[in-house]
Amino acid sequence: MSQARRALRLRAEVEAEVPQTAMIMAAGLGKRMRPLTATKPKPLIEVAGKALLDHVLEHLRTAGVKTVIVNVHYLADALEAHLKSRANGLDIRISDERDLLLETGGGLVRAAPMIDCDPFLAVNSDNYWVDGPADTLRLLASQWNSEKMDALLLLVPLARAQNHGGIGDFHLSRDGKVRRRERSHVAPFVYTGVQMVSKRLLRDAPEGAFSTNILWDRAIEEGRCFGAVHQGLWFDVGTPQAIQMTESALQYA
Repeated sequence: MSQARRALRLRAEVEAEVPQTAMIMAAGLGKRMRPLTATKPKPLIEVAGKALLDHVLEHLRTAGVKTVIVNVHYLADALEAHLKSRANGLDIRISDERDLLLETGGGLVRAAPMIDCDPFLAVNSDNYWVDGPADTLRLLASQWNSEKMDALLLLVPLARAQNHGGIGDFHLSRDGKVRRRERSHVAPFVYTGVQMVSKRLLRDAPEGAFSTNILWDRAIEEGRCFGAVHQGLWFDVGTPQAIQMTESALQYA
């Protein structure tokens, strides 16, 4: 089958509706992006002439998301002001973590009462991805199965994780379940920072600040954490050097 025909077939298969609500994780300190984050929160760092946060909002808007919850902590006022100017039809709500940075898991738990659909999308604000043959978020939604899944993670092959210096995060079984990389070993897939989540994942969660890894580990043990492979480009934009590398790569994409 030709590449063009495969692309058309993939588009036809992606018919599922994307959840109407998404959470953007935007509260982090952005330490690896210093000195750029000394006066600006990482989500507002620009790549290809646009803030990282705006790239994410554009993807969500295009996919049909209506409500976006954004958690804030570091330089929260700047983030809130920026979001007010970028709503453009989105219902944007703030989950305030000014008093205490709750990490990824704690941030989800704090925002849960504001999330009005199940499942929902959770996206890191410093993501930079380019869609493949089909809209990435619609492709993710098309693979969701509420009976089997508490979390569906968007993964990219390590070989295509541009600017990424790690050795992978997960293995992916034939039936789509994820398994952690063993210590000191390489894993073939990297987590992109995009996931589709059921509120079941948040049940009996710890109090205060904690990592989503705690919830994923339980879901993995229960056989309810799955992965979907990203079909487009993905860039790890975690350092100032990675910005130029990403922009250079995009010129030839």
